[in-house]
Amino acid sequence: MTFVYFEKYDKTLSGRPPKLCSVTDTSCIKFHLNVQLPTAKMMAAEQAVHGVPPSLSAKVVGSFAYLTVKDRLPTILTKVIDTIHRNKNKFFEEFGEEGVQAEKKAISLLSKLRNELQTDKPVLVLSDGLEDADSWNQYLQRQQSLQGDQDSVSWFKSPWLYVECYMYRRVMEALWLNPPISDFDVFNEGKTQSFFESQQAVVALCTYLEGLRKNMAELSENQLCEQFNKLLQVSLWGNKCDLSISAGQENSQKGSPLDSLANLRPFILVDDSSLVWSTLVSAQRPGDSGKTTSARVDIVLDNAGFELVTDLVLADFLVSSGLAREVCFHGKSMPWFVSDVTAKDFQWTIRQTMAANHKFMSKSGVQWQTYMRDGVWSYHDHPFWTQPHEFCDMAADAPELYATLQGADLVLFKGDLNYRKLTGDRDWDHTVGFDVALRGFGPAPLCSLRTLKANVQVGLQPGQGEKLSSQEPDWMTSGKYAVVQFYSPHSEQ
Repeated sequence: MTFVYFEKYDKTLSGRPPKLCSVTDTSCIKFHLNVQLPTAKMMAAEQAVHGVPPSLSAKVVGSFAYLTVKDRLPTILTKVIDTIHRNKNKFFEEFGEEGVQAEKKAISLLSKLRNELQTDKPVLVLSDGLEDADSWNQYLQRQQSLQGDQDSVSWFKSPWLYVECYMYRRVMEALWLNPPISDFDVFNEGKTQSFFESQQAVVALCTYLEGLRKNMAELSENQLCEQFNKLLQVSLWGNKCDLSISAGQENSQKGSPLDSLANLRPFILVDDSSLVWSTLVSAQRPGDSGKTTSARVDIVLDNAGFELVTDLVLADFLVSSGLAREVCFHGKSMPWFVSDVTAKDFQWTIRQTMAANHKFMSKSGVQWQTYMRDGVWSYHDHPFWTQPHEFCDMAADAPELYATLQGADLVLFKGDLNYRKLTGDRDWDHTVGFDVALRGFGPAPLCSLRTLKANVQVGLQPGQGEKLSSQEPDWMTSGKYAVVQFYSPHSEQ
């Protein structure tokens, strides 16, 4: 059997020699040629040869992917429909009868979507004309070529990552096709509730941060490292507050997260915090004026609410300690996975923190607004973050975003969805290296901060996964365990 090979990346984008992959490894290739794709049997054989496992899918009955598509996604859609219906009076007050008609039509489209999902219908093309629609429809064609025919690309037969992302994109389509309620965020209520229900924890964090700011100049390097690790872990465990995994049920942080860190430490399965610290320290270098310059840190955000506050506190510490000169936040361009951060969520959180009637919380919010005004912090979104691609696609499918990340000294990827995209959401053996699972993705030194809520985990020690499976069968999906996993492309050069 002969395979044709293509260069996976343009040298100018990756800065490293091109890697080669076969035509069957299509997830990381942007095709410009009319290639006859192989059969499923050929694909399985090639995967065995080249070590790229299949995507997680609802095809495996009883798997977490199966239970998600069968139960959790329809539950989320039902809540979306209910939310739109409950806002019927609001739409009438704002837009009159036109708003009521838009509500009915949106609900009709979403009910149809729910039926398609539950009856395993083929995935349909997007018709809303938004800027990313062509990219989504091209991705569907790619899946149809891979799976052999149009009917094969259905909810239960296709990669879980793809159909889950597609569901949220179809929610957006149902609203966009029905002005004047096109910009209604169906997940906003849950995100704001999560923030307000976590007030006690937010106050505790902001109070702790204020104490650090006052004494920052007196901290030794070891003490600075200790505080960095503490706030990195707070940001890590903030990822527990995920409304998509709880299908929108209340999931907030009640007490101070700082009190729990020692008890949670044994549940960090991989802890590369020391490598993250070394990367930040090594980024400090003399500048043109004789002053020391420090790192640019990019944070690819996950959830709004309490988790976002933990990310902002960490970012504040990085800047106020001198470990970072600039922090670039990356969020979603549309409501996504129930609780993911959008630009509106980001700005709202800072405003709410400023307006709080607690001195140190309000002071933190004012400081964060100042960082934004002065350009020390910035918020960015890009259509790629709300597409189904594995991140190894980024250099080919979103080269400008890849180039942006190349400008960072460190990129922190928050949460489970980012981890699934980093590793391709594939059935990797637990002992496969994180660097291997990234499959060439490495715009800059990067670290995944993730609590485990999906059936993919790499970089474990031999026997570690088996031991966990025998003790706790749901260890990969319960959110009880976490990883701080680091990779640097520079270490390969």
